[in-house]
Amino acid sequence: MVTFAVVKTGGKQYLVNEGSEITVDRLNVKEKDKIELETLMTFDEEGKSVDLGTPVLEKKVQAEVVSNTKGDKLKVAKFKSKVRFRKVRGFRPFLTTLKIVKI
Repeated sequence: MVTFAVVKTGGKQYLVNEGSEITVDRLNVKEKDKIELETLMTFDEEGKSVDLGTPVLEKKVQAEVVSNTKGDKLKVAKFKSKVRFRKVRGFRPFLTTLKIVKI
């Protein structure tokens, strides 16, 4: 039976199961470190067993840091019509890839 969990990190929520990899905003941890993520909800694939936190559950999801990388370049463009104003800037977000070890 496959167990899923909804975890929260960086102000965002992610749906995970054991063995899956997720990419989140940069966390201040080194590669191959083990971390625990806040668990909001756990459930199985058939929906028979559901644990819902108020707002979080006591048990944590354990994850391992795979890598700290930079994402693809994003372009941010500003434009004003009729005044010939155009400005384009870009940035590359810092990301962390996590592998879910245990729910």
